[in-house]
Amino acid sequence: MVLGRTGQLALSLGERADAQGVPLRFVGRPDADLADPDSLRAAVARHRPDAIVNAAAYTQVDAAEDDPEAARLLNAAGPAALAHAARESGARLIHVSTDYVFDGSGERPWTEDDRPSPQSVYGRTKLEGEAAIRAACPDHVIVRTAWVYSPFEGNFVGTMLNLARTRPALRVVGDQIGNPTSALDLADGLLCVLRGWRDEPGRGLGATYHLAGEGATDWASFARAIFALSEAEGGPTASVDSITSDEWPARAPRPRNSRLATDRFAATFGYRAPPWRESLPPVVRRILAAS
Repeated sequence: MVLGRTGQLALSLGERADAQGVPLRFVGRPDADLADPDSLRAAVARHRPDAIVNAAAYTQVDAAEDDPEAARLLNAAGPAALAHAARESGARLIHVSTDYVFDGSGERPWTEDDRPSPQSVYGRTKLEGEAAIRAACPDHVIVRTAWVYSPFEGNFVGTMLNLARTRPALRVVGDQIGNPTSALDLADGLLCVLRGWRDEPGRGLGATYHLAGEGATDWASFARAIFALSEAEGGPTASVDSITSDEWPARAPRPRNSRLATDRFAATFGYRAPPWRESLPPVVRRILAAS
């Protein structure tokens, strides 16, 4: 059972699961709502899943600063209720978390053993959700990811291409570094976990993992790569001026270093996401074809 229907991860899971023959059932509001614990318990009792994937969350990073209770409800209290329902039903739970649980310091990729220190309401509520799941449901897998993009709406790649239709030049932050991650690749990784449980039901349970695209870049360089691919396809393009985070003040602070080390996930589940430069071109082509 996948909690979430319309987000880019849920849509990617549906697409990849169909291609790989993995049976998934998608549930969402109002039938299964992170803001309504009773609906979560009812959905789990009704569908009796072997496993649950939580692909829903409050992801409006800046808005969370002004509405922390809404963020906490969907990122902490809701996942806690889902974890309790999973444990009561005997289902295993996969919960997707974020690089924002770290403060963004340092020069190396973050490992699962590094101490979290979130700097934003979004990051803090996601970390609270992780803690609640660990306490409520031993049969869990927490997967942190970063810089997720997809052929679907609501992500950096689509935003850049839309802006380039009307603006010849864009200012993009160049001092934040991370791993661009295709939601389709993230979905493939989560499906590897589910398939692995068919043969080894206890594989990787009770632990936290990082899963992100291979290779790191900054937002400005990522934008330039998007526009180079778009221009080659006859799509919109723009020049990119690299600026500092201080020159683009946001309501919530962003981690300067979002790089995630993914060796633990690869060793446990046998999957490593492709390099982001390999995963980006088909996403750009799909967005252009749909526009």
